[in-house]
Amino acid sequence: MTIHTDYHGTIEYEADELVTFSEGIFGFPSLKKFLPLCMDEGDSSLLLLQSVEDQQIAFFLINPCSLLPDYDPVLQPEDLTALEVENSGELSYYSICVVRSNYLDNTVNLKCPLAINPVTRQGRQVILNGNNYGYRHPLSTLLNQPENMNGGNCNADSQT
Repeated sequence: MTIHTDYHGTIEYEADELVTFSEGIFGFPSLKKFLPLCMDEGDSSLLLLQSVEDQQIAFFLINPCSLLPDYDPVLQPEDLTALEVENSGELSYYSICVVRSNYLDNTVNLKCPLAINPVTRQGRQVILNGNNYGYRHPLSTLLNQPENMNGGNCNADSQT
């Protein structure tokens, strides 16, 4: 299969490379199938999640553990069941970044990560309980914290 993207040009892909969000992503419930594209070859901490159903839709994602090494999302039982896992540590996590023309205004949503089962390639956007994480963390403040310079390691392998 082939898709044309704004950032990577024309891409050839196979169906087994797609991540499926059976409920869509917040604000885009009708879009279910996405192709994760690494922004940097061999580094899966930054992804472009390209819709294959609407070529105009793509999300810039970041592994939240690269920003906050102690990022430890705990999912609700219904989320774990939907993703076919027993615990949150079996999943990979990505946060949606809002990229603005002034890079100092870029934000990351740590409250509603995309949880992906790396085995089944099923994904689900979840809302984390508690007040530990917010919807619009300024990316610049997260990047300037010394403990984040070495990156982090979420529970599951972040390869999708």
